[in-house]
Amino acid sequence: MSLGKRIRHHIKMKNMSTRKKVLLGLFAVVIILVLAGVFSCSRLPTIVPDLARRPGTAVQLEGERGPLSAARSKAIIDDLQRRGEDTGIFDRHLALEEAIVGSPLTTGNKVLLLKDGPVTYQAMLAAIMKARDHINMETYILEDDDVGQRFAEALIEKQKQGVQVNLIRDSVGTLGTPGTFFAQLTDSGIAVLEFNPVNPLEARKGWEVNQRDHRKLMIIDGRTAFLGGINISAVYSGGSFSKGSKVRSEDSPAWRDTDLQITGPVVAEFQKLFLETWEGQKGPPLKAVKYFPKLRKAGREVVRAIGSTPDESYSLIYATLLSAIGSAETSVYITNAYFVPDPQLLAALEAAAARGVDVTLILPSVTDSWLVFHAGRRYYDPLLRAGVKIYERHGALLHSKTALIDGVWATVGSTNLDWRSFLHNHELNAVVLGQEFGDQVRSMFEQDLAESDAVILEEWERRPLQLRVKELYARAWEYWL
Repeated sequence: MSLGKRIRHHIKMKNMSTRKKVLLGLFAVVIILVLAGVFSCSRLPTIVPDLARRPGTAVQLEGERGPLSAARSKAIIDDLQRRGEDTGIFDRHLALEEAIVGSPLTTGNKVLLLKDGPVTYQAMLAAIMKARDHINMETYILEDDDVGQRFAEALIEKQKQGVQVNLIRDSVGTLGTPGTFFAQLTDSGIAVLEFNPVNPLEARKGWEVNQRDHRKLMIIDGRTAFLGGINISAVYSGGSFSKGSKVRSEDSPAWRDTDLQITGPVVAEFQKLFLETWEGQKGPPLKAVKYFPKLRKAGREVVRAIGSTPDESYSLIYATLLSAIGSAETSVYITNAYFVPDPQLLAALEAAAARGVDVTLILPSVTDSWLVFHAGRRYYDPLLRAGVKIYERHGALLHSKTALIDGVWATVGSTNLDWRSFLHNHELNAVVLGQEFGDQVRSMFEQDLAESDAVILEEWERRPLQLRVKELYARAWEYWL
């Protein structure tokens, strides 16, 4: 759900205290004044990461005992190439990505693809039950509903057992969650940190209300990590594929989303990102537990953890996605909930299609963000003319954020393809390399494709005038959505 929509929705809540109403009213006024400035801009800025090729850069992998030798790293990369298609993506892309992102490519991991809320929640709650040392959790939305209460009860129980629980929750994302919900957590001993509080009187590092923590991350004992696009909310209670679970009510579609469960050495990289966020938000000192246990090889997957923040000169996730699309030789398959491309991403997709790459996008047919939905549709015409295939997912509210390049480079995470994710949000993705995991993502993509309708250029050009007006209006706001 977009920043503005959450604010407008929760201002209307009748049970809100007078103090909160006043604060939110002031906040809404500030946002309106800031957004008004966008209309005076004749041209949106371009995001420009340094995508220059670093000649002679060797790709180095890390394992359970730290950095591997150059020879061992090369042997693993060669094995990945032999097991996958000979697309050239490894030797032409990996070194470039390494230079851009900086975080290590880590081998020896096991990655499970989790589809939709029910399966993900089941896996997360099972992992919570097995926790013995600590649980670190970071989320944008944490609702006070049946799902939120299930997680609260499980976390409180583990805290009572002596397992330290640390929770980062975004202030805007949890705007509608009553204080009593978090009070029950803190009263049990759980450390709860509010990310960039909406109330300026509670700000710890300057009032940065437009910077939001959109990450979804849970780490169990420093050994298992969950991440993706799934928040903690009852909107995810229904699956999006099985018959009979398409809707939770007559007018409420199931949410289609994707998460990962990862074990292995790369979990330490996700742990670092969580702790950096806690420290950056000036949270209270954390209880000393075993945040970095010795990690052993758990599988064969090569994984990179990528976190982006607005404090950086450009989004690291965005930059590595651009480099992957630029290296693509056979296919670019993208599924994304909020698609409002900037000029560089638009050009990269069009250029890939022009050189014969199969570029296919699965986007929503319904949405929880009217402005984002219509702002993104404004780009259908140039993309379709360039040869990009566009499908809209029906029967569910698409919230998934995944990409698969050449069948061997896959990413799953919290990052939308819009200006908010690129410029204003803290985001988190995993990049997984190799044909085996790529085949799983391809199968999932094909399932979604079967539940989607193709957007045909000739038909799209005949869309009603009222849709064109909505697109034009929404596009003017896209930088701030």
